[in-house]
Amino acid sequence: MAAHPRKILVVDDEPDLQILMLQKFRQKVRSKEYEFLFAEDGSQALESIQNNKEISLVLSDINMPKMDGLTLLNELQNLERPDIKTIMVSAYGDMENIRTAMNRGAYDFVTKPIDFTDMEATIEKTLREIERIHKSRDMESQLEALNFDLDMAARIQAKLIPQEFPVFQDDPRFDLYANMMSAKHVGGDFYDFFKFDEDHLCFFVGDVAGKGMPAAIYMAVCRTMLKAIGSEVNDPAECITKVNNMLIPESDITTFVTVFYGILNLKTGALRYCNGGHNIPCLVTKEGKVTEIEDAGGLLLGKFENAPYQKGEITMKPGDTLVTLTDGVTEAENEDEEMFEENRLVSYLEKCGTRPPEKMVKGLFLEVMKFAGSAVQSDDITVLAVHLA
Repeated sequence: MAAHPRKILVVDDEPDLQILMLQKFRQKVRSKEYEFLFAEDGSQALESIQNNKEISLVLSDINMPKMDGLTLLNELQNLERPDIKTIMVSAYGDMENIRTAMNRGAYDFVTKPIDFTDMEATIEKTLREIERIHKSRDMESQLEALNFDLDMAARIQAKLIPQEFPVFQDDPRFDLYANMMSAKHVGGDFYDFFKFDEDHLCFFVGDVAGKGMPAAIYMAVCRTMLKAIGSEVNDPAECITKVNNMLIPESDITTFVTVFYGILNLKTGALRYCNGGHNIPCLVTKEGKVTEIEDAGGLLLGKFENAPYQKGEITMKPGDTLVTLTDGVTEAENEDEEMFEENRLVSYLEKCGTRPPEKMVKGLFLEVMKFAGSAVQSDDITVLAVHLA
């Protein structure tokens, strides 16, 4: 039994047809599957439709006084309601008018004398099409609402991640630039930086497993924790250890994050860092030599309580640049499903590594985009470069 009867408007100036409809479909009327409304001409039909928004199926004769069925079809088109479908009812010999009716938007037709088995099949087919239209409209509304939410989330995420450069312009000892391109509206990659004190620059790059809204929410949690703990703890391994334990209650079976976290001493060039399962950064010397820094080891965050994290340390010399990125760079694919990979990254950095961080990062994004061409990327792309002056 239908939750609500489908309302069917019968438009015909012959009372006999009204009686026949109620007789032949009395079972469906009693079971509240159908509810019939009646009008004697097109004018009454339009009035009834305007007063009852639930009417979406019209059975209409062609030849009627005041307003005939063909004129009614024109008026229904003007209502711009694609969910209203009209079945025309006319004599078998009136095929010319039926053809005209179909050209004016009638969905189907039945001929007189009426075969009620055929009419019931035609009604049911039309009602199914109406139901499909309603479901499609609901899905479009839901999609519009979802897109609005995603756009809002993207704007919020953009405000969380620094995008205005240059930064710390009153400190000439270093230069920094970063950029992120999400594979979807919102992404799971993130980066941030801040000064622990006058002589120590903290920075980190992370990559949350998954994409879309869940990853974006988890990303916001990770970034907030890293910045809050990092502002209090001047040790990268201790910071990552604490954040890892804090993230575990927030994680589900598929959620985790990789993070590279560094603290650069702007006086001495000493870089202390901790790597939680993330891509190893590249060090580009002022001569253009490119090497991966030593991996201090360390598991991804959010899975293993009290996991051990080690601290690594190198010394950056004036003119050196550290390039930290997510695997969206090296795993970017072109139309032939080839990956960008480490060798192309190193080749680019060797050619362009002496550029300032902004030009270096933008150039790398351009290089990846040229390589990918029209291929749709499945992962976010993030790069952060720190240059010691």
